[in-house]
Amino acid sequence: MMASDAAQGSVSNECETVLQDPAPPHCDSLIHDAHGSSHLLVSIQDPEYQEQLVEQPSKVPMTREDAFRDSYSTDEASGALSDEEGAFRGLSALPVENSISRRVLCSRCSRPEKVCLCPFLPAHPIHVSTCLYIVQHPAEESRVLRTVPLLAACLPEDKYKVLIGRRFGEERYPELAAICRKPSTLILYPGAEAANLEELSLAGDHHQHSLIIIDGTWSQAKDIFYRNSIFRLPRQVQLKTTVSSQYVIRTQPTDTCLSTLECAAIALSIMEKKPEIQETILRPLQALCSFQLQYGAQIHHSKEQLLKSGQYNKPMPKNKRKLKKMELLVNNVKI
Repeated sequence: MMASDAAQGSVSNECETVLQDPAPPHCDSLIHDAHGSSHLLVSIQDPEYQEQLVEQPSKVPMTREDAFRDSYSTDEASGALSDEEGAFRGLSALPVENSISRRVLCSRCSRPEKVCLCPFLPAHPIHVSTCLYIVQHPAEESRVLRTVPLLAACLPEDKYKVLIGRRFGEERYPELAAICRKPSTLILYPGAEAANLEELSLAGDHHQHSLIIIDGTWSQAKDIFYRNSIFRLPRQVQLKTTVSSQYVIRTQPTDTCLSTLECAAIALSIMEKKPEIQETILRPLQALCSFQLQYGAQIHHSKEQLLKSGQYNKPMPKNKRKLKKMELLVNNVKI
């Protein structure tokens, strides 16, 4: 028997006991209201019985709905209750469900059990020498479908660190500033001054390398990179790869724009000289997209592809700078 059923049975038994007792001599009669509850109509002509009523409360339980109805009727009759107050009173009288059933989440991947990604994660953390620093925009933390938790589940705890924020000053983040000043630290951000990571030789360097990746939309990543001077201290690198993103449940600016997890997978496989790292880290991402598509998600083509095919159905931006970017995408000009 459920707890609520047991509680109802207890109240019902108490009511039956009261109704089985003979009516007191000062009661006019027993009446039944619309809810099926029984109430005693007491004659108020006997002073002694009035004293008993004051000293001893009635045995008959009054439900929350009955108390609200009586209060509402009194206030309504006196004109002290407005329509809005009456509506709020009505909502407050509704029964509240004490227990809310929630989906059980996996402790490792934080996903519901039906779509748990643990079978697609490596059985043991991937052994890497590179230390990964993820600089994450605060808006990215609240997204449901994120790739950083999957990346963290693939690496040892001492080989990755997630820093959340928009501004990273040296006083507030002394450890990050110290890492950025090391010659063995790289920051993955494309640009004219960035060297191709595939062509960068790290063979003769025996120092432990650190890699900084900014996690957020492209506009958020740009804002973080240019408004924090410490990110200009490390050597800037970019990926030369032309592979398309497998993160198909989220719209990318161009076909070659990659998610944070994909960037980390490719970069680590290059720096560690282990191509199998890329496949191992991308496996949970592929499973995530597959699950979402099975449950109704749609494939998101890049903004570049939608513009070229004439399928971009959003209003064009009024900002001239953003409009110029879209024109460059259509004309195959690299931004």
